Amino acid sequence: MRSPLPARRTFLAATGAGAAAFALGTGRAGAAQTAGPRVPADPFTLGVASGDPLPDGVVLWTRLAPRPLDPDGHGGMPRSAFTVDYEVAEDERFTRVVQRGQAVASPELGHSVHAEVNGLSPGREYFYRFRAGTELSPVGRTRTAPDPQSSPSELRFVAASCAAWYHGHFTAFQHIAKEDADLVLFLGDYIYEYGITEKNMWRQGVALPGAEHAVEATTLEQYRLRYSLFKTDANLQAAHAAAPWVFTTDDHDVQNNYANDWSETGIAPGDFLRRRAVAYRALYENLPLRAASLPDGPAIDLYQRRQWGRLAQLDVLDNRQYRDKYPAGQVVDDSPERHDPRRSILGDRQEQWLYDGLRTSDATWNLHVTGVVMAQVDRTPGAGASYSNDMWDGFPANRDRVFSAWKRYGVANPVVLSGDIHRHAAAELKATWSNPSSATVGTELVCGSVASDGDGADTDGSAEVWLSNPHVKLYNARRGYVRCRMTPTALTSEFMTVPYVTRPGAPVATAARFVTEAGRPGLNREV
Repeated sequence: MRSPLPARRTFLAATGAGAAAFALGTGRAGAAQTAGPRVPADPFTLGVASGDPLPDGVVLWTRLAPRPLDPDGHGGMPRSAFTVDYEVAEDERFTRVVQRGQAVASPELGHSVHAEVNGLSPGREYFYRFRAGTELSPVGRTRTAPDPQSSPSELRFVAASCAAWYHGHFTAFQHIAKEDADLVLFLGDYIYEYGITEKNMWRQGVALPGAEHAVEATTLEQYRLRYSLFKTDANLQAAHAAAPWVFTTDDHDVQNNYANDWSETGIAPGDFLRRRAVAYRALYENLPLRAASLPDGPAIDLYQRRQWGRLAQLDVLDNRQYRDKYPAGQVVDDSPERHDPRRSILGDRQEQWLYDGLRTSDATWNLHVTGVVMAQVDRTPGAGASYSNDMWDGFPANRDRVFSAWKRYGVANPVVLSGDIHRHAAAELKATWSNPSSATVGTELVCGSVASDGDGADTDGSAEVWLSNPHVKLYNARRGYVRCRMTPTALTSEFMTVPYVTRPGAPVATAARFVTEAGRPGLNREV
């Protein structure tokens, strides 16, 4: 039995925040009525960001933090609320301003701002900036989604995941910032909760200022500090300022391998939900999320559906918060328990939401954005079989239900985007996994990590395991990201890699390029 979620009132009391303060922090309250003391100098050390583009607007984010690495998690800000102004313009010099507004940065939400801007034109580029007192933020670039009834000629997006700051420089983000993408899809593990020590600190040329970073993040202050550390990276800030982002999470945003209220370290469910509550709160504070994603205790609404005109439907999935726990270990032989039809990685409500959206989709392409790999990967080459229960392989009945929905509703061109494994991979999703000649029902693109696991290599000891599955068409263990261009007739996916991350300045190269033709699922390799 799953433990019930603590009541919202219990959570607010436990985390020291009031409901009014939460409402204020969304930027929807009367900002003009709130004014704090003088804003400290240089409060925009964590940069700016935008996210969740709609046809008429986006959410704009910043967080005031003149001393972002202060151990108390408040970033050097007084415990007062501050009015923050924002501007949106059609040009980078702000000679054609189209929107102005105010939001409130409150201490209860780490002085973060989530300004939901509406009334913009669909399918066009905008620039934005913030002002707090006399301090002006860097300029960000964003883009609205196309009109839902339009037929865009293309969608250019980048997929990235797994950004362990301590394992290397964020060189991949440096190159992503130059891609001129319409969207950045981040597929989980934006931070890592592990303590940062001499053993795992592989990023050369930097030193941590204090021992507070050496402990695992478990409190609100510690999660806030971990986000601050990662977000001080100039390349990450540049990637945020270059395009709107859409997010899902995986496990390290809370704790490695967690499943709903289950902790791999044996934390009691009630105590773990309290930890999950503060982790989700820090996540909301530090990402460009809408007020609809404001945590309610240990619950956060992250799964969402977005349209890119009639070209693409994006179903962004949450595969951690509602999943059933591991049936028997993480990598196990095949077993009846693994196939239990009641098991779900999505939870009943999210599953039904997904199928309802697939039933009515008229998009040319249907993207499923998920944190972990969906393709079956037998971990035992040759005789026998074993699977990772941390991936969709731990939920084969749920995966079969998704494939059945694709067939039942005639879903056009399903494409799964996933991360988690710190390696690039590409796979064809099969009607019958044991028969390589069976129909290909979808395509999966797995993006490698931004920095997790250090420099990597073109191949490693797991390559044989993955490539022994005939539907897996690519395995590459370098760091990088996936660059995609989608048109009404084809999806071109390029797996971009950098040769090293432990030191800065690596060039980027295309390790592989595939074309997936509309109406013909699968992978045609060009490079």
